[in-house]
Amino acid sequence: MKILRIIVDIGILPMFIFFKNTIWNLEKKGHQVVVVSRDKDVVIELLNAYKIPHTVLSKVKPGKVHLFEEWFVRESKLYKIAREFNPDLIIGILSPPVAHVAWALGKKSIIFNDTEHAEIAQKMTYPFCNIICTPTSFNRDAGKKQIRYRGYHELAYLHPAYFSPNPEVLRELDVEMGEPFVILRFVSWSAHHDVGQHGIGNKLILIQELEKYGKVFISSEGKMAEEFDRYRIKVPPEKIHSLLYYATLCVGEGATMAVESALLGTPSIYVSSLAGTMGNFSELEEKYGLLFNYSDSEAALKKAVELLKDPELKKTWNLKRAELLKDKIDVTEFMIKLIEGTPGKRQGKKQGVSLSAVSDESYA
Repeated sequence: MKILRIIVDIGILPMFIFFKNTIWNLEKKGHQVVVVSRDKDVVIELLNAYKIPHTVLSKVKPGKVHLFEEWFVRESKLYKIAREFNPDLIIGILSPPVAHVAWALGKKSIIFNDTEHAEIAQKMTYPFCNIICTPTSFNRDAGKKQIRYRGYHELAYLHPAYFSPNPEVLRELDVEMGEPFVILRFVSWSAHHDVGQHGIGNKLILIQELEKYGKVFISSEGKMAEEFDRYRIKVPPEKIHSLLYYATLCVGEGATMAVESALLGTPSIYVSSLAGTMGNFSELEEKYGLLFNYSDSEAALKKAVELLKDPELKKTWNLKRAELLKDKIDVTEFMIKLIEGTPGKRQGKKQGVSLSAVSDESYA
C-alpha cells in the first residue's frame, strides 16, 4: 500500500466532526495527514482537546463582507503549506481554497458537499476539483465528477461503529434518565449560503411553550439575549451528541444539528426559510419520518407540542432510526476507501481520478 500525504481543511465545527474518524484511521494506516483549521466557534478548542495537530489559517470576522476576504487569506496560506508538504491529495467540504490550491499545484482534490443552495461556493469550487462527493439524496447533478454514496455527512461520526452515548452528560445538566427535555439550536446566519435567510421568529414564545413539557436547553452559535442565558447548554461541545441522543425533542435553525438529532433517534424539527431545499432533509422527512421541515415558526411549534404529548415518542423514533441504519453505509469506511483509491493508477482521461475506489455498488 502506498503511503499518502494528505491535507485536510477544517473550517467549521461540522467539518471537524465529519473528518475526525477518517483522520485517525488514515494515520493508523501510516498515511501522513496535515490539518489546516479556522478559528471559528469551538473548532480550535476541539482540535486541541482531541490532540490533533493543526495550522490555523484564518480567524472568522463578523459581517458577510469579510467572507471573500477570508477565503483569499486561507487560499494564500494553504498554497504555501501545500508547496512545502507536497501532498498527494487535498480534501475539504465545499472549499474553494482546497480546489484552487490543488489545481494550481497539479494535485488531486476531493470535495464533499451536501448543501444544494451553497451556489456561490459551488461555482468557485467545482471547476477546479477532481471529485465531488455527495449523498445519494443530494438533489443536484454535479456532472461527471460527482460520486454519490448511500449515507449522510453526519453518519461519518454518528454511525454505531463510532458513536456510543454517554449518560454521564445528563448528570451535568441535572437531568434524570428518562426525564423529558428539549434542545433548541440557534444559528448566527453568517455563512455565505445563509445570506438573506431566516429561522425561528419569536424565540421567547417558543421557549415558554416548550417549557410546559420539560426542561429546555439552548445551543447557540453566537450571543443570545440576556433572558436566554439561563437556558444555555453548559457542557463541553464534544458531549453534545450524547445530549442529543437522550433528548426528547430537538427544535432549531441549524441544519447539521437537525440531521444529527434525527440520526440519533430524537425527533427533529428544522425551522428555516431553507426548508425544502436540501435533499437529505426531504429524505429524512418523507422516507424515514425522522425529521420535520418548517419555514413557519408557528406551525413548527404546533408540531413540537403534538410530538411532546406522545408517550411512545422515543420508542417510535428508535425503531425509525433502526430502519434508516439498515439502508445506509459506514461513511468513514467509504471515505477512506475513496481517499486511498484516488491517487491510484486507474485514472479517468480528463480528470485523472481513480474510480476503482468506488466501484463497489453497495456505496451508491
